[in-house]
Amino acid sequence: MRFENLRVVVISGLSGAGKSNALNCFEDLGFFCIDNLPPQLLPKLIELCTQAGSEINKIALGVDIRERGFLSDFEAVLTALIKNGYPIDIAYLDARDEVLVRRFSETRRPHPLAKDRSVIEGINLERERLKWLREKATLIIDTSDFNIHQLKDELSRHFLEREKDKKIVINIISFGFKYGVPYDIDILFDIRFLPNPNFVSHLKSMTGRDRDVSDYLLSSPQTKLFLEKFFQFVDFLMSQYEREGRYYLNIGMGCTGGRHRSVFIAETLERHMRDMGFATTLRHRDIEREKP
Repeated sequence: MRFENLRVVVISGLSGAGKSNALNCFEDLGFFCIDNLPPQLLPKLIELCTQAGSEINKIALGVDIRERGFLSDFEAVLTALIKNGYPIDIAYLDARDEVLVRRFSETRRPHPLAKDRSVIEGINLERERLKWLREKATLIIDTSDFNIHQLKDELSRHFLEREKDKKIVINIISFGFKYGVPYDIDILFDIRFLPNPNFVSHLKSMTGRDRDVSDYLLSSPQTKLFLEKFFQFVDFLMSQYEREGRYYLNIGMGCTGGRHRSVFIAETLERHMRDMGFATTLRHRDIEREKP
């Protein structure tokens, strides 16, 4: 089928209901995101994405009521695309009137349709203008009681439904505490309690990638017990992060110099994660800093 791998999601709804946050969530989901694309360009964009060699097959489009003409043109284009069988989902974000009024008050931003009227009048007018789009929606979310994390969770549950085999990308980095902690780590493990090969003369010039170093570390009951409990803990964390809808995770393994222990544990962790079916990246930041 021509559209077999194509996904197009239109994100719209009431101003203040969270469209910008939703677009950010879709970006995290791997969608190519565009806010208020001119309607006449939408068929051309989809056509380009269906051509052989295109790397874009997931598109998220933000639509609001900046201009009356924009909406009427968009309605005609969208209706024609749906009629011709294009796989288009519509996520419509809504919220209670009092919540929307409060949000505009808190942000001190004017409602786009309330320049010469009250906020509540602008909200009512917007509801009327977007009524046709709400009726076409495949997903309606009331964000009145949502924070940004709950909104992301809701979108993830719905739009990852067809991608249940999607795994978190695990980015692993080993480092030495003496050179500072990497700034972009989500989870940090300090493994300076393990036996230090740096104090063994014939191992000092080696790294955690060398067999002699790994044999030395694994000869310690302390290391074996740590790895057993470590993998149990990591496996539990991964199940929770997947449930939350996480898409990437940065894990730091730190020892004193970043040459022996952290390198070995990071290598071991990456093999475990790959065996679990996760995509991984591995970087040893400080492995070459202290060549004997």
